[in-house]
Amino acid sequence: MKIINTENAPAAIGPYVQAINVNGMLFTSGQIPVNPKTGEIPNNVEAQTQQVLDNLKAILDEASVSVNNIIKMTVFIKNMNDFTLINGVYEKFFLDNNAKFPARSCVEVARLPKDVLIEIEAIAVAE
Repeated sequence: MKIINTENAPAAIGPYVQAINVNGMLFTSGQIPVNPKTGEIPNNVEAQTQQVLDNLKAILDEASVSVNNIIKMTVFIKNMNDFTLINGVYEKFFLDNNAKFPARSCVEVARLPKDVLIEIEAIAVAE
């Protein structure tokens, strides 16, 4: 097992790591929309989604894993009414990275850490 940690994504706010590589599989912890440099959280769900995806990409980059190697994502959202807005940012992220879309689950939850609107975790094949 190899622990993945980068200063380009928010530090863990509990007893966990940003990601772990186990036998060529990368598992990220859920990422929330905290800017790792300023600690700020964007106000709207589209900006929050982009920040979460940027945080995930920073972890993937640290692990030398391409966005195209993501095989599964789980998306936790505060309000299912934001589903279409989130999908727009999500789709653009994969297209901008010339990556195929992974399998995905999306669930509405009652509450997320720091009262954010979205959290995403990923599983990828390490290169």
